[in-house]
Amino acid sequence: MNFTIFNRMFRASKLDVELYEEVEADKSLLTEAMVVVILSSLASGIGSWAMGFGELFTTTIGELISWYVWAFIVYLIGTKLLPEPQTVADHGELLRTIGYSSAPGVIRILKLILPFDRAIDFLAISWMLAAMIIAVRQALDYESTMRSVGVCILGLLVKIIALTFILLALGFLYNVIGKAV
Repeated sequence: MNFTIFNRMFRASKLDVELYEEVEADKSLLTEAMVVVILSSLASGIGSWAMGFGELFTTTIGELISWYVWAFIVYLIGTKLLPEPQTVADHGELLRTIGYSSAPGVIRILKLILPFDRAIDFLAISWMLAAMIIAVRQALDYESTMRSVGVCILGLLVKIIALTFILLALGFLYNVIGKAV
Protein backbone atom coordinates (compact mmCIF):
# COMPACT_ATOMS: atom_id res chain seq x y z
CA MET A 1 0.00 0.00 0.00
CA ASN A 2 1.42 3.37 -0.95
CA PHE A 3 0.59 6.93 -0.05
CA THR A 4 -1.48 7.37 -3.22
CA ILE A 5 -4.37 5.49 -1.63
CA PHE A 6 -4.37 7.91 1.33
CA ASN A 7 -4.33 10.85 -1.07
CA ARG A 8 -7.32 9.37 -2.89
CA MET A 9 -9.09 8.69 0.42
CA PHE A 10 -8.53 12.30 1.45
CA ARG A 11 -9.91 13.53 -1.88
CA ALA A 12 -12.89 11.16 -1.59
CA SER A 13 -13.55 12.54 1.90
CA LYS A 14 -13.41 16.09 0.51
CA LEU A 15 -16.20 14.97 -1.86
CA ASP A 16 -13.93 15.67 -4.83
CA VAL A 17 -16.04 14.94 -7.92
CA GLU A 18 -12.92 14.52 -10.07
CA LEU A 19 -11.63 11.79 -7.76
CA TYR A 20 -14.86 9.82 -8.22
CA GLU A 21 -14.54 10.23 -12.00
CA GLU A 22 -10.95 8.92 -11.85
CA VAL A 23 -11.92 5.96 -9.69
CA GLU A 24 -14.88 5.18 -11.94
CA ALA A 25 -12.65 5.09 -15.02
CA ASP A 26 -9.65 3.21 -13.58
CA LYS A 27 -10.40 -0.53 -13.42
CA SER A 28 -7.09 -1.16 -11.63
CA LEU A 29 -8.44 0.58 -8.50
CA LEU A 30 -10.91 -2.15 -7.52
CA THR A 31 -8.55 -3.74 -4.99
CA GLU A 32 -7.68 -0.33 -3.62
CA ALA A 33 -11.40 0.47 -3.20
CA MET A 34 -11.75 -2.79 -1.27
CA VAL A 35 -8.86 -1.71 0.99
CA VAL A 36 -10.69 1.57 1.67
CA VAL A 37 -13.77 -0.40 2.77
CA ILE A 38 -11.58 -2.57 5.00
CA LEU A 39 -9.82 0.45 6.56
CA SER A 40 -13.13 2.16 7.25
CA SER A 41 -14.54 -1.01 8.81
CA LEU A 42 -11.43 -1.57 10.92
CA ALA A 43 -11.49 2.06 12.10
CA SER A 44 -15.07 1.58 13.22
CA GLY A 45 -14.26 -1.67 15.01
CA ILE A 46 -11.12 -0.35 16.67
CA GLY A 47 -12.99 2.80 17.68
CA SER A 48 -15.47 0.53 19.44
CA TRP A 49 -12.73 -0.83 21.68
CA ALA A 50 -15.04 -3.38 23.30
CA MET A 51 -15.01 -5.38 20.07
CA GLY A 52 -12.78 -8.46 20.17
CA PHE A 53 -10.66 -9.75 17.29
CA GLY A 54 -13.30 -12.26 16.20
CA GLU A 55 -16.01 -9.60 16.10
CA LEU A 56 -13.68 -7.22 14.28
CA PHE A 57 -12.95 -9.89 11.68
CA THR A 58 -16.59 -10.86 11.12
CA THR A 59 -17.69 -7.21 11.01
CA THR A 60 -15.05 -6.47 8.37
CA ILE A 61 -16.11 -9.48 6.29
CA GLY A 62 -19.72 -8.35 6.69
CA GLU A 63 -18.80 -4.87 5.48
CA LEU A 64 -17.09 -6.30 2.40
CA ILE A 65 -20.13 -8.43 1.56
CA SER A 66 -22.43 -5.48 2.20
CA TRP A 67 -20.31 -3.25 -0.07
CA TYR A 68 -20.48 -5.79 -2.90
CA VAL A 69 -24.23 -6.35 -2.55
CA TRP A 70 -24.96 -2.65 -2.10
CA ALA A 71 -23.03 -1.79 -5.28
CA PHE A 72 -24.93 -4.48 -7.20
CA ILE A 73 -28.33 -3.25 -5.95
CA VAL A 74 -27.44 0.34 -6.84
CA TYR A 75 -26.16 -0.82 -10.24
CA LEU A 76 -29.47 -2.57 -10.99
CA ILE A 77 -31.64 0.30 -9.78
CA GLY A 78 -29.49 2.98 -11.38
CA THR A 79 -29.02 1.35 -14.78
CA LYS A 80 -32.23 -0.65 -15.22
CA LEU A 81 -34.91 1.09 -13.18
CA LEU A 82 -33.90 4.77 -13.00
CA PRO A 83 -31.32 5.49 -15.73
CA GLU A 84 -30.90 8.86 -17.36
CA PRO A 85 -30.42 8.86 -21.15
CA GLN A 86 -26.61 9.07 -20.83
CA THR A 87 -26.32 6.42 -18.08
CA VAL A 88 -23.71 3.79 -18.90
CA ALA A 89 -22.15 1.87 -16.02
CA ASP A 90 -21.10 -1.55 -14.86
CA HIS A 91 -20.96 -3.17 -11.44
CA GLY A 92 -17.20 -2.56 -11.19
CA GLU A 93 -17.59 1.20 -11.56
CA LEU A 94 -20.03 1.23 -8.67
CA LEU A 95 -17.82 -1.05 -6.58
CA ARG A 96 -14.89 1.34 -7.04
CA THR A 97 -16.75 4.59 -6.44
CA ILE A 98 -18.89 3.31 -3.55
CA GLY A 99 -15.78 1.71 -2.02
CA TYR A 100 -14.09 5.08 -1.96
CA SER A 101 -17.22 6.73 -0.56
CA SER A 102 -16.54 4.82 2.68
CA ALA A 103 -13.28 6.78 3.18
CA PRO A 104 -14.82 9.31 5.62
CA GLY A 105 -15.64 6.36 7.88
CA VAL A 106 -12.05 6.19 9.08
CA ILE A 107 -12.83 9.06 11.46
CA ARG A 108 -14.64 6.49 13.61
CA ILE A 109 -11.25 5.51 15.04
CA LEU A 110 -11.45 8.80 16.98
CA LYS A 111 -13.93 7.08 19.29
CA LEU A 112 -10.84 5.59 20.98
CA ILE A 113 -9.77 8.99 22.27
CA LEU A 114 -12.89 11.18 22.18
CA PRO A 115 -15.94 10.62 24.39
CA PHE A 116 -18.46 11.45 21.65
CA ASP A 117 -19.17 7.99 20.20
CA ARG A 118 -22.65 8.72 18.89
CA ALA A 119 -21.70 12.11 17.49
CA ILE A 120 -18.70 10.61 15.70
CA ASP A 121 -20.82 7.77 14.31
CA PHE A 122 -23.49 10.24 13.14
CA LEU A 123 -20.88 12.45 11.49
CA ALA A 124 -19.19 9.47 9.80
CA ILE A 125 -22.45 8.00 8.50
CA SER A 126 -23.70 11.37 7.25
CA TRP A 127 -20.38 12.11 5.57
CA MET A 128 -20.24 8.65 3.95
CA LEU A 129 -23.81 9.08 2.71
CA ALA A 130 -22.93 12.42 1.10
CA ALA A 131 -19.87 10.79 -0.50
CA MET A 132 -21.97 7.85 -1.70
CA ILE A 133 -24.51 10.14 -3.35
CA ILE A 134 -21.68 11.81 -5.26
CA ALA A 135 -20.07 8.43 -6.05
CA VAL A 136 -23.34 7.06 -7.43
CA ARG A 137 -24.03 10.23 -9.41
CA GLN A 138 -20.61 10.06 -11.05
CA ALA A 139 -20.62 6.30 -11.67
CA LEU A 140 -24.07 6.41 -13.26
CA ASP A 141 -23.28 9.58 -15.23
CA TYR A 142 -26.28 11.33 -13.74
CA GLU A 143 -26.83 15.02 -14.23
CA SER A 144 -29.31 15.05 -11.34
CA THR A 145 -28.06 14.71 -7.78
CA MET A 146 -31.67 14.10 -6.68
CA ARG A 147 -31.83 11.01 -8.89
CA SER A 148 -28.68 9.77 -7.17
CA VAL A 149 -30.32 10.42 -3.79
CA GLY A 150 -33.38 8.47 -4.96
CA VAL A 151 -31.27 5.53 -6.13
CA CYS A 152 -29.40 5.44 -2.81
CA ILE A 153 -32.64 5.57 -0.77
CA LEU A 154 -34.36 2.94 -2.90
CA GLY A 155 -31.22 0.78 -2.75
CA LEU A 156 -31.15 1.11 1.02
CA LEU A 157 -34.79 0.00 1.28
CA VAL A 158 -34.11 -3.03 -0.94
CA LYS A 159 -31.04 -3.87 1.13
CA ILE A 160 -32.97 -3.60 4.41
CA ILE A 161 -35.78 -5.82 3.10
CA ALA A 162 -33.29 -8.39 1.77
CA LEU A 163 -31.32 -8.42 5.04
CA THR A 164 -34.54 -8.78 7.04
CA PHE A 165 -35.53 -11.86 5.03
CA ILE A 166 -32.03 -13.31 5.33
CA LEU A 167 -31.98 -12.78 9.10
CA LEU A 168 -35.46 -14.25 9.47
CA ALA A 169 -34.41 -17.29 7.42
CA LEU A 170 -31.26 -17.73 9.49
CA GLY A 171 -33.28 -17.43 12.70
CA PHE A 172 -35.73 -20.01 11.41
CA LEU A 173 -32.89 -22.38 10.48
CA TYR A 174 -31.27 -21.87 13.86
CA ASN A 175 -34.51 -22.76 15.61
CA VAL A 176 -35.08 -25.82 13.41
CA ILE A 177 -31.51 -27.07 13.81
CA GLY A 178 -31.48 -26.21 17.52
CA LYS A 179 -34.61 -28.27 18.14
CA ALA A 180 -33.29 -31.19 16.10
CA VAL A 181 -30.07 -31.43 18.12
